[in-house]
Amino acid sequence: MGGGPAGGNGGGIQTNSLFWSVVMSAFAAFGGILFGYDTGTISGIIAMEDWLKTFGTFDPTLGQYLPTSDKSLAVSILSAGTFFGALLAYPMGDRLGRKWGIIGGCIVFFLGIGLQLDTNWATFIVGRVIAGFGVGVISCLVPMYQSECAPKNIRGLIVGLYQLAITIGALLAAIVLNSTKDRQNHNAWRIPVAVQFAWGSILSIGMLMLPESPRYLLLKGREEEARAALGRLMTAPADSPQVEEECLIISDALKIEQENASGSYLECFKNNPSRFALRTWTGIWIQAWQQLTGINFIFYYGTTFFQQAGISNPFIITIICDVVNTCMTLVGLPFIDRIGRRRLLLIGAAGMSISEFIVAIVGVTAGHIQPDGSVNLAAQRVLIAFVCIYIAFFALSWGPIVWVVTSEVFPLSIRGEGMSLSIASNWLWNFGIGYATPYLVNPTTYGINGEKAANLGVKVFFIWGGTCVGCLLFTYFFIPETRGLSLEQIDRLYRESSIVGSVQYRGKLLAEDSTDTFETRKSHEVMHVEPKLPESPITNTTDALNAP
Repeated sequence: MGGGPAGGNGGGIQTNSLFWSVVMSAFAAFGGILFGYDTGTISGIIAMEDWLKTFGTFDPTLGQYLPTSDKSLAVSILSAGTFFGALLAYPMGDRLGRKWGIIGGCIVFFLGIGLQLDTNWATFIVGRVIAGFGVGVISCLVPMYQSECAPKNIRGLIVGLYQLAITIGALLAAIVLNSTKDRQNHNAWRIPVAVQFAWGSILSIGMLMLPESPRYLLLKGREEEARAALGRLMTAPADSPQVEEECLIISDALKIEQENASGSYLECFKNNPSRFALRTWTGIWIQAWQQLTGINFIFYYGTTFFQQAGISNPFIITIICDVVNTCMTLVGLPFIDRIGRRRLLLIGAAGMSISEFIVAIVGVTAGHIQPDGSVNLAAQRVLIAFVCIYIAFFALSWGPIVWVVTSEVFPLSIRGEGMSLSIASNWLWNFGIGYATPYLVNPTTYGINGEKAANLGVKVFFIWGGTCVGCLLFTYFFIPETRGLSLEQIDRLYRESSIVGSVQYRGKLLAEDSTDTFETRKSHEVMHVEPKLPESPITNTTDALNAP
């Protein structure tokens, strides 16, 4: 997915025990593993001999093969399902709750996995869509649940573990595929698919042991249940002063947020003092820019790319890329709460852009295969090195932090709608890029498997390098610094500060947080939620904050 303030009184769930932090971290892992494992699995099983015999086509000259269009469909169709799953995550999470919404997503996921065990092509594809729907629900509700329950000083670490879990899932898939790839029956691909039942079961069973989000319970007016959930998360009695304080802070902040909120998707695009529209477009586009970094080009089609570039042992290089991604994600997680979201995103975008331009320049000048079949080994080593450096910058920044930012920027009153729109954007771009990439990179083919393509090859890195420049500009103008702030303080930052000035304003909020006493803050917050007077109506949140 620390070094923010060690506690503070500005809201957020505080606890003196690491137990719930560890539990939520493990839970987050299995939320991400569902997607990471599936991504790694499908890229391997479509190359298995028995799978090709079952779903592919035979031609006397080409042998057993899968048409390019079918291959793109099999790989990317899961993301189409996740798009709709993420959109519907809000009504599920709003009606069932974060906890039971995630469990419901697991049940849908199980249905999709079961259908993928069938030997009919249409059933297999439908199973991919349904499993994707479940993953989409889970991918939205997991970081939402974490951000609402995690201690604020390590919230970035916990939410960022979702991205680490995706990388671990891909590695687990590679291990399982390697152990079954030589089987000469359906078990070669059915076993890797069926293993996903284990990941979903662990996630759903783990959720049964966790409390519901206290913020969700307060949103629904279930105060007693919220106190009980807060007590479990804070390892304190439900009627203790600490729980009372947290409950009051969250409730008062919620009242302010709800003054102008209607709870609809249209509300997300409202230009009000709380800047709902800016926050919604920030979530939508940061998820889109993550996909536009080009990272899935490496993890979906990296082996083919290295092969076409004349690199020996392309499968080994792909495994190295997976290891770099996992290790650097793990290394980078503590820095999310030490260096900050905004700064790491800027550093990551700059590093990725430079690395990708170097890969593109080396590839088109010295790294391509010569007419006599020879290759420039030094150039290829530079190419491999900077691909790994590019992945390292992604893993340190745009991999985990995107999930953290998306889980933080929305106020509770539109958090469900905003996160579902944002994560749906991720899956929509994931599907589009995953489906289109072979047509960008591959040469045009002829005959029965003929497909027109752009044949960009390594030149596609010029595109990814340019989009990473876009990532840098987007971060500078649209991503505030939220390190160490409670979700309620983040809402205040959006109301009272500019994005570029957010670093300085964050310091002001933390300074106020360290000096306020509970009693002065309590009276201050109650003052901010006084009822509106008929003769002088308060029409927006800014007026509410300035009301006498």
